[in-house]
Amino acid sequence: MASLVLTEILEQTKVLPDNLQYQVLAYVRTLKTTNRQGTPGKSLLKFAGSIPAEDVETIREAIESGCEQVDMNEW
Repeated sequence: MASLVLTEILEQTKVLPDNLQYQVLAYVRTLKTTNRQGTPGKSLLKFAGSIPAEDVETIREAIESGCEQVDMNEW
């Protein structure tokens, strides 16, 4: 699969003007140097189930009732 992705990237990049090809190259180089941050999920498994079920239900209800609503006067 990786070779298919690389082939597609190469094909798409070939048709770009030089200045944009350099931008692509610069972007790829920044991806290589980007440090991954955060905690692996495996390390978080010890917290699974630590929130009481009734609190989880309250959170779920708050999300469902509060999402997809726009307050036009908020800003």
